[in-house]
Amino acid sequence: MTDKHDEPTIDETAAGYETPEGHRSGFVALVGRPNVGKSTLMNALMGQKIAAVSHRPQTTRTRQLGIITEPTYQIVFVDTPGIITQPRHELDEFMVQAALETLDDADVVLWLLDLTTRPGEDDRLIAERLAGVGPDKVLMGLNKVDATPAADVLRHTEAYTSLLPGATWLHLSATEGTGVAELLERLVAALPEGPRYYPPEQITDIFERNIAAELIREQLMLQLREEIPYGTAVQVRDFKERPNNTIYISADIFVERDSHKSIVIGAGGAQLKQLGAAAREQIEQLMDAKVFLDLWVKVEPNWRRDPGLLRMFGYASGQ
Repeated sequence: MTDKHDEPTIDETAAGYETPEGHRSGFVALVGRPNVGKSTLMNALMGQKIAAVSHRPQTTRTRQLGIITEPTYQIVFVDTPGIITQPRHELDEFMVQAALETLDDADVVLWLLDLTTRPGEDDRLIAERLAGVGPDKVLMGLNKVDATPAADVLRHTEAYTSLLPGATWLHLSATEGTGVAELLERLVAALPEGPRYYPPEQITDIFERNIAAELIREQLMLQLREEIPYGTAVQVRDFKERPNNTIYISADIFVERDSHKSIVIGAGGAQLKQLGAAAREQIEQLMDAKVFLDLWVKVEPNWRRDPGLLRMFGYASGQ
């Protein structure tokens, strides 16, 4: 996996790479309300895991690129946090802003929707923003068709497509893979002709240490209950590659209350050990190396409302 240290320019990344006549390239913003399956779809499109996934909303907190390079095209997906109508604190406001900022610069907007439910206020908010972008720039992905009762498929499809008349749409299942190949074909066809923006071997734009932090936080989302996962942040303090294909990672898990710290650690450290084992397995699969993972739990009260801590954790500008 290649880390991105600086924002690439066309000249820097395209040098030495031949692109055929008619080569297509561009950016696809992947947007939608929380828990519609954006990160699952990103991983399905990439054919490997680069984004954290759980059944809980707002697993994704920052924008992340997923880059697919083939001989005739390069498509750059921008996975964004879920868009909500009523942010509860500064972290929520940051996530919504991060998602909305991708719309104007994208070549195509992939609006992912949960077909198992009818449209809600968050969907209507997104539709209003996309109407300004232009329906012809939007592809609506009606996800979770495999989990939608047959009697609801047509009714829910009509309800969603009426939010943005003129936009194209298709049914798909990110978990089952249904419609994913057709989706990719449509997106590539909608891209303009252009050069490669990233080297062929690069698949994302974030450091491996940051991906490790996200995979640790994914386990917090999967294993802990109620509000606790939403009040956690993970910061990797040490990331060292050692001989014999081994990696040492030391990370801090931040929570907002002492009681939450006790829950994350568990009786005799059992919960923290379980979290660490599951996260280590995911990181090893991604990085194809033996990983030694050292986790610590610390308390930072109300960090989600503290601009300084949000910057420190990478959730705000000016970091």
